[in-house]
Amino acid sequence: MAFLRSLQFRISWIYMVISFLTIGTIGSVLYVEISRVVLEASVQESKTEISKSGTYVEMYVDRLKVLSSMLARSPQTIKTLSSPTKEGKEEVELMINNVLLSDAYIKSVVIIGKDGYVLSNEKDLNMQRSSDMMNEPWYIAAINSTNPELTSARMQKFSMDTNNWVISMSQEIKDTNNSNLGVVLLDIQYKGIEDYLNELQLGINGYAFIINSRGELVYHKNPDYFNDPAKQAELKEISVSKEGLDKSQNLLVYRTKLPNSDWTLVGVNSLDGLQQIRNQLLRSFAVVGLGLLLLIIGVSPLIAKSITRPINRLEQAMQKMKTGSLEVSVPETGVTEIQGLAQHFNTMVSELQRLMQEIAAKEKTLHAYELSVLHSQINPHFLYNTLDTIVWMAEFDDSERVISTTKALAKFFQLSLSGGSELTTIENEINHISQYLIIQKERYGEKLHYHTYFDPALSEKVIPKIILQPLVENAIYHGIREKEGPGSLQITCNRTEDGNIKFVVKDDGVGFDPNKRGQASGNGQSSSLPKLGGVGINNVDGRLKLYYGKEYGITIQSCIGKGTTITIVIP
Repeated sequence: MAFLRSLQFRISWIYMVISFLTIGTIGSVLYVEISRVVLEASVQESKTEISKSGTYVEMYVDRLKVLSSMLARSPQTIKTLSSPTKEGKEEVELMINNVLLSDAYIKSVVIIGKDGYVLSNEKDLNMQRSSDMMNEPWYIAAINSTNPELTSARMQKFSMDTNNWVISMSQEIKDTNNSNLGVVLLDIQYKGIEDYLNELQLGINGYAFIINSRGELVYHKNPDYFNDPAKQAELKEISVSKEGLDKSQNLLVYRTKLPNSDWTLVGVNSLDGLQQIRNQLLRSFAVVGLGLLLLIIGVSPLIAKSITRPINRLEQAMQKMKTGSLEVSVPETGVTEIQGLAQHFNTMVSELQRLMQEIAAKEKTLHAYELSVLHSQINPHFLYNTLDTIVWMAEFDDSERVISTTKALAKFFQLSLSGGSELTTIENEINHISQYLIIQKERYGEKLHYHTYFDPALSEKVIPKIILQPLVENAIYHGIREKEGPGSLQITCNRTEDGNIKFVVKDDGVGFDPNKRGQASGNGQSSSLPKLGGVGINNVDGRLKLYYGKEYGITIQSCIGKGTTITIVIP
């Protein structure tokens, strides 16, 4: 939960949301705009294709009209139909064959005289003079028109192959006096028109058809439409509907009028290509979008981390400061605001270091002053007692003891001074206490027995000076002196198992009850040291703690009638 509230998570989340919205918006706009452009291109392409196909059909119809006019206006045709004996029919039959050779899609060529005479490539054609034949729509249309007349698609009635659908073109034949002689009929295979329209790309469900001005179907790729009035009515409705794109059905309707005829080519494009392009666009956008989203999901934490890394460094530096360390600094990198924070932080740390150094210097000065005060308390006290002893010896006219005691006192103060230093070696400290004991031995005689020992390996170790003399003094004055009979005193110095140094001052004097002189611990050790005379133990304990810290100093064990053991432990 803490991570969900972190700045890094929030930056990552905001970045991802903004990226998702941006990608979605850009993708949607691109999809709509590309679809619009593709739709316009598809519509324009469809119109161009339909217009081009209409032009091809128009050119083909014009060529058929030329062939029809050539036969209708040929002198040989007029001569043959005008002659009672049909003179010159061989030349006409040759022309018919030439017309058939010029276009493989022309199925039949029929020249019909008004008297019922027939010339045709259909050798088995059975067309006699017939009122039915004269009433055929194509015949009537031909004699009522000044131009070749086109009919809608029909089953060829006069051919032996009645399963073929054909489109007929008929034209009146007139003599030089502009009188009717007959009609030329060309039956063109349905495929002749179909080949020009099959290449139209109108989609899977698209189609094209040709309808004439009378609403009759001329062409459709599915011949079933020619026998189904309902389907023909549907096509007729489309031919007169509004031209353009029907978005509800996704259909494009476009019409082109074929010049020099009453035919209209209608193209219905289902725009399947457009839908395929849209689907492809969606797939492409989905793949690219998914890839970008995965990239963003992977990159967002890295970007957020790069932004928050300087802040985290600041936080870590502050945590380190919280533990008491001022040896910290942070790189002044990142955005401008973070750089400013880092600069201010480093300036603050430098100022704190300066202040701490000032405080440390002042504490060091105060520390030295306190040590000086404590030490200054020792010399007058001891000097008074020793001089008192010398005076006592002089009164008894014991010059030798006065001399030896004075020499010991001189040596004692020589070691106490230590060249003005507050420190001395363990060897000098033991020698110092030995000179003190010589003086005290002169004073107490057989009342006092003592023994000193220290590990020679520790002789050069440096320690604060005059830490044993006050303890030995207290042991003599408050332990041995109060005892009936002689007393003994042992001073030792050794290394402990954990590497520290331990001084022990042990006497067999009268002892005392620690509970009455200080708050003792369970093992008889006092946590509040007793002041047993003069500056005493508290003076030494305070100096040791100033030098080494509060965890070091003096411990006391004592029992009434059995003596006292004072222990000093220093690092």
